[in-house]
Amino acid sequence: MTRNTHVRGGLTQPGLEWALTSGEAANWFPVTRLSHMLDSQFFGLRGGLHHLTSVWWHALAGVLLFAFLVRSTHARWPSAWVAFLFALHPLHVDSVAWVAERKDVLCAFFWFLALWAYVRYAERPGRGRYLAVLLWFILGLMSKPMIVTLPLLLLVLDAWPLRRLSRKAVIEKIPLFALAAVSAVATFLVQQSGGAVKEIARLPIGLRMENALVSYAIYCLKTIWPSGLAVFYPYPPGFEWWIVAAAGLAIAIVTALALRSFRSAPYLAAGWLWFLVTLAPVIGLVQVGAQARADRYMYVPMVGLAIMLAWGAADLARRWPAATRPIAAAAIAACLAAAAVSAAQIQHWKNSETLFQHALDMTTDNYLAEHNLGSYLLGAGRLSEAMPHLEAALRIRPESAPARSDLASALAQTPGRLPEAITQYQAALRLLPDSAILHNNLASALAKFPERLPEAIREYQAALRIDPDYAEAHHNLGLALAGIPGRLPEAIAEYRAALRIQPAYAEAHYNLGVALSKTPGRLPEAAAEFEAVLRLKPDYAEAHNNLGVALSQLPVRSSEAIAHFEAALRIQPDYADAHYNLGVALSQIPGRMPEAIAQWEESLRLQPDPDLRRAIDRLRAGR
Repeated sequence: MTRNTHVRGGLTQPGLEWALTSGEAANWFPVTRLSHMLDSQFFGLRGGLHHLTSVWWHALAGVLLFAFLVRSTHARWPSAWVAFLFALHPLHVDSVAWVAERKDVLCAFFWFLALWAYVRYAERPGRGRYLAVLLWFILGLMSKPMIVTLPLLLLVLDAWPLRRLSRKAVIEKIPLFALAAVSAVATFLVQQSGGAVKEIARLPIGLRMENALVSYAIYCLKTIWPSGLAVFYPYPPGFEWWIVAAAGLAIAIVTALALRSFRSAPYLAAGWLWFLVTLAPVIGLVQVGAQARADRYMYVPMVGLAIMLAWGAADLARRWPAATRPIAAAAIAACLAAAAVSAAQIQHWKNSETLFQHALDMTTDNYLAEHNLGSYLLGAGRLSEAMPHLEAALRIRPESAPARSDLASALAQTPGRLPEAITQYQAALRLLPDSAILHNNLASALAKFPERLPEAIREYQAALRIDPDYAEAHHNLGLALAGIPGRLPEAIAEYRAALRIQPAYAEAHYNLGVALSKTPGRLPEAAAEFEAVLRLKPDYAEAHNNLGVALSQLPVRSSEAIAHFEAALRIQPDYADAHYNLGVALSQIPGRMPEAIAQWEESLRLQPDPDLRRAIDRLRAGR
């Protein structure tokens, strides 16, 4: 999210157009994207405030859930218990702590708002109240399409607690079902085009059905006993037959008992159907992503199980008044336990290292956790720790192009292992040939071998054919072209292309300045580029030094050169070239030769040079 230029830019006209039309990351949820853009508009990239926004929406969703339940059932304490459990259950930590899962909390907010509006409509039907339900449903769909099950859920609520299920109640849901159908088709197409929908050949329908049954059972168990939670659960190669049979039998028995007891305890059927229906879009029959299941998928479905428990306990207390105090004590204990486990679970979200290490501790053969932990360690410069995790990810999932790419990056930074890095990049490209990033990274590795510069240039060009607006590839192609005699004008054109796409690209300004300084008659342009670098990065020592060199050759500005050499040395005192260049500049000023010699001596100490040594000795002898 922080790398998305549209989000980082806050509310802008191009950003609004992107939010409304983009299927990026295999999703279309403009309301969620607008929410992130608003955060950036008001808070910049201060992560704590982005997290606070998610907590705010989560809290509002909890309040709306309570308001809906109280209004529809008139049962205050069971409603309060369900809302409290929703607010603090450990299964909901991922949805709130993970800022990128803002879609969960927004969708739930509009979901519960639609339910509350529907209860008002049921109390006194009218066009305005019905349109309110439609509006909140549409905004929910634009936050996360999991809300497509709302029309079915409303029919469940018509049976209990509203007790208005009829032919008319079904007919009035037709516009809602139409919206849900359009959203479902659009979501499938976007996810399929984005590569998020897995082919049946990779995950056979039989395995997906088995996983769905087992996942339903596991979700129930983790609601009651939330242990072993992880941010990612890898898809298993298969299940023991008895596990699938036991899960299927348990679901069938609970379903039969809940439906059979509808007359005496309708809340059981309503709660169970809430759970089954709302979880259906993400249960994996149409597999999106690589996870077997996800705690965050229980964000809304868990409410159904909580309703069964809360109203079941209230019913039990009515039938056996002596059990009231023990039931109340158990309810309070459950809330306190949920809060305590959630507090512990939140600690794992301290950073990517703690998060994915915990996932590895809780699961087996978790290639994604191995990869993401390795990627985090790689970014932190901890190569020796990153490598085993990246290699483990590839042992588990050899066809993972991202893991191969990151392993290649680690190898490229390890002395003597650059050829292995190139091999890994090439293997990753065989798996993902249309990746502009992989072509760029392979080219950067090839460019470190002078004899392979032509290959590197071809790879950069391949990256730009795939993504013509890839600023980094334009810049890197410029660097490669600059290393080949006679191709400096082409390099300048590539640097300028990078800057048209990303005007604040400091390295592109710097290298354009270097290229222009080597082109006769273009020193003023070179100086302007170095100045642009320093506006973006005032502590860029090399830019100060090169600007000083350029200014020293411009008679009208030569007096400014010394200040930039001195600035470079304040930033980087052991910068040998800056000492040398400062010495040259000082030597041109009458009476400052001793200072010039002192700078050259310092340059010589940092970077021995026999020619400079002889020149200094001649100067001293002549004096």
